[in-house]
Amino acid sequence: MSGSLDPNSWNLNIDEGNYCLYVSPMLLNRAKLLASPAANTVFTTVLTRGPVVRPEIARITGLSSAAVTKAVKPMIEAGYLEELPQGPRTVEGAGRPAHPLAVRADREFFVGVKVTADELIGVVTDLRAQVRAAHRIPVTDRSVDQVVHGIAALVAELTPAHAQRTHHIGVSVSGDVDRVSGLVRYSPFLGWRDVSLAELVRTATGLAVTVENDVKALTVAEQWFGEGVGADSFALATVGVGIGCALVVNGRLVAGNYGVAGEIGHIPVAAGDGPDCHCGARGCVEAIASEEAIVARARRAAGEPDLDMAGAVDRAHGGDAAVRAVFDEAGKAIGLGLAAMVNLVGPERVVVSGEGLAAYDLFEEQIRAAFTTQAFGTAARCPLVVRPLPWEEWARGAAAVSIQSLFAA
Repeated sequence: MSGSLDPNSWNLNIDEGNYCLYVSPMLLNRAKLLASPAANTVFTTVLTRGPVVRPEIARITGLSSAAVTKAVKPMIEAGYLEELPQGPRTVEGAGRPAHPLAVRADREFFVGVKVTADELIGVVTDLRAQVRAAHRIPVTDRSVDQVVHGIAALVAELTPAHAQRTHHIGVSVSGDVDRVSGLVRYSPFLGWRDVSLAELVRTATGLAVTVENDVKALTVAEQWFGEGVGADSFALATVGVGIGCALVVNGRLVAGNYGVAGEIGHIPVAAGDGPDCHCGARGCVEAIASEEAIVARARRAAGEPDLDMAGAVDRAHGGDAAVRAVFDEAGKAIGLGLAAMVNLVGPERVVVSGEGLAAYDLFEEQIRAAFTTQAFGTAARCPLVVRPLPWEEWARGAAAVSIQSLFAA
């Protein structure tokens, strides 16, 4: 007997005891697209700059006109790109008007899930990472099985209207994540070590899975759709439960040979007598400026063992000098960490985000003062762009990583 060929799936065909795995024409097309670095470059250019005409793509990417045409043709045939109606001539007296190229947003849909210690935040996006639906569910049990069960429940909630064209999910988690294998090596806020999250989510949902560090995933979204569009290099730093950072250099997200790069949260800024960090070192930025560190020190300063972050912010705004000093020290630590990163990497700009921005007015002066003092020479001119982003944007980042995985050469 023979299994039927679904144009959107893998198919097992059984014939006289021989097992053969067939790939639909659509997936064969996609595989050809994935094999081409030029296609990756062209697609991301149209995605982030489109609608855009072929000559402009060639100018932006440095590819020849022939290379652009060669890359575009199969992507149009596969339905990832489309030609829009002719625009005006770009040069007086030039030949026929050009057809701008655009991404076909509804060609595929993607689930993105941001895992926090308290919530799972999920979105469905189209191929341009525009959010079509969003949903949250609480995390009452941080065990791996329960979180995977929650992710599967989010997929079931989010995808009914898009199920036939939803084949991919991106999951973002804080900590040390190996994107290639889908392994969460260490996530301190979840208490996980060596969790094969991609395999578990794939089994639970039936979707192709990409797992990435949450800050790196958010950086991909910013690179394609936010402050990083058009920037050859930039950094994104996050302030909140942890202190995170990810880097884009020469237009590419830096993964690091060991899967770790840009970890400004673990730059020592008070190594001698600084507080212990969960990583095992002392005096790290995160040990001074994370939400947990600020709350612990604010409790001691105020003499209130039950003080939470909101209460600490209120006290600092209300003129409590001892609690305000805690935020001052945290801001200084963040500024020193950012300066060290800028001195080493030299990004065009630094985007600062994260849930800790709710208290940014308490940090800002100290961050900028420490950064300006510690940044070397003209590196101090590097702009710090403050960009508050809700959790749904972090989930969108996970979806963006899933989109990226389709075209990563």
